Amino acid sequence: MKIRLLEIAHGRSGDKGDAANIGIIAYDDKGYEIIKKNLSVSRVKKHFNEICFGEVERYELPNLRALNFLLHNTLGGGGTVSLKHDAQGKTLAAALLRMEIEI
Repeated sequence: MKIRLLEIAHGRSGDKGDAANIGIIAYDDKGYEIIKKNLSVSRVKKHFNEICFGEVERYELPNLRALNFLLHNTLGGGGTVSLKHDAQGKTLAAALLRMEIEI
């Protein structure tokens, strides 16, 4: 069965210079196990392949039931120099939450 991440998690995103920072937080322990299994670095990189030109890093925060991703070379230089519409990455969590996963 396929679901969208937004059915089991919520998210926040922003910028760290030219890197986008995306946190995905599961609503419960079961959801956390699902996102840990399904949100790999390669899957997130592929989801953002048109805007992420650098490395993707993943950090697990089990006490928060969350995963944090840093997408390097994604924001066109960052908020003060980029010509991108979302140069601070504020909408990227919403974009990732639309990803469909198999459960």
